[in-house]
Amino acid sequence: MRSINISRIVEESKFNRFHALVVFWCAFIIVCDGFDLVIYGAVVSVLMEEWSMTAVEAGTIGSLALIGMMCGAFIFAPLADKIGRKNVIIFCVLLFTVFTGLIAFSKSPAEFGIYRFISGLGLGGVFPVTVALMTEFSPKSMKNRLVTLMLCGYGIGGILASALAIFLIPNFGWKSMFLVGAMPILALPLIYKYLPESLGFLLAKNKKKEIGQLLSKIDPSFTPQDDDYENVITSETGMPVKKLFKNGRTSSTLLFWANFFLCLLITYGLSTWLPKLMGQAGYTLGSSLIFLLLLNVGGILGALTGGWLADRWSTKKVLITFFVLNVVSLTLMGTLPNTFILYILVAIAGATTIGSQIVLYSYASQYYPIEIRSTGLGWASGIGRLGGILGPTLGGMILALNLPLNQNFMVLAIPAVIAAVAIAFINEMKNPVTIKEAAPEVRRLASEDR
Repeated sequence: MRSINISRIVEESKFNRFHALVVFWCAFIIVCDGFDLVIYGAVVSVLMEEWSMTAVEAGTIGSLALIGMMCGAFIFAPLADKIGRKNVIIFCVLLFTVFTGLIAFSKSPAEFGIYRFISGLGLGGVFPVTVALMTEFSPKSMKNRLVTLMLCGYGIGGILASALAIFLIPNFGWKSMFLVGAMPILALPLIYKYLPESLGFLLAKNKKKEIGQLLSKIDPSFTPQDDDYENVITSETGMPVKKLFKNGRTSSTLLFWANFFLCLLITYGLSTWLPKLMGQAGYTLGSSLIFLLLLNVGGILGALTGGWLADRWSTKKVLITFFVLNVVSLTLMGTLPNTFILYILVAIAGATTIGSQIVLYSYASQYYPIEIRSTGLGWASGIGRLGGILGPTLGGMILALNLPLNQNFMVLAIPAVIAAVAIAFINEMKNPVTIKEAAPEVRRLASEDR
């Protein structure tokens, strides 16, 4: 018998066509995810006029998608560790595309809100599971870059939604946006064909033939044999969520939750209220929207830069540096320097909020072992969504205090200070699967091998 170290084969592999396809399809799904979430902001003013909705009613409908995303992360991420990541990804894509399409046929705000909540379940579920799958198949030397590159699709989806809205809404009405959002359902056969199943899931099911075929794609020099067995396998039973607190992971799990919460609190709070804050500072609406654009462009650049640095330096150190830069940029923004410097500071703020969130996903995905990776990411993402929901509310409360502009930005910077400290205390000790944790048959084989 030949003992196969699957983890080593994957981590030491060279980037090839197989990896490129995984990146492409995972990024495609994230682009669709970003598009579907952003289109509500593009159509809300038209909906308020057509259905005579108040701002409160419109805001409630907008929050339903975020609440759905939170619930979807809690539900589907642990399920992916049980029934397979590919299966859950396909179901979630089907869920959010079908119900996004149904929104175009809604006749009332209540019906619209129900469909929006259900589509949010799929949007929230697919995000962490896709990150987990991308992490699993990435070579070690490129993990952070590939995960952050894939997650940049979220911003690209938002940009596509904004650009299409300019053309589609005046010519075809708001419903056309949701019909476009449903079109990714046509790609499901290709996703089913080209997106691989999790090696961890295949290991747990002892599907040696499928494992061998995947490994030969990951490393073309690898030739599977009938008598191969895998010396790293887990088949534990029980609730995956409980495993987030085993083997010394309790404190780090709680710190990851805190960081996801704080990072999304800053991101949503700043994204929601930056135009308003700039308006109060004397800038026109057009100029204020430019600041918002720069914030998101900075986020994409920050994610790519952060992923590149993390592969060469240390993900923890990159995140701490980013949060410190976020505090500095937000504090200086409140001093209203000249416009050019302000543009740079806004871009840095975006790079160190949106960018930090994306790098944080990559960091958490590498912290958790393969058999609970989706669960770890899903619960961190779900807790983070609470911060995303509270962010706009917190920003509104700060504005209601009528503080001086510089103090508004200083208050927004406080969560970044806490996040930097929390990141510093995360225990990076690896939690490899031991022979004791392995399936009985594999323990016997491993013992004979020794």
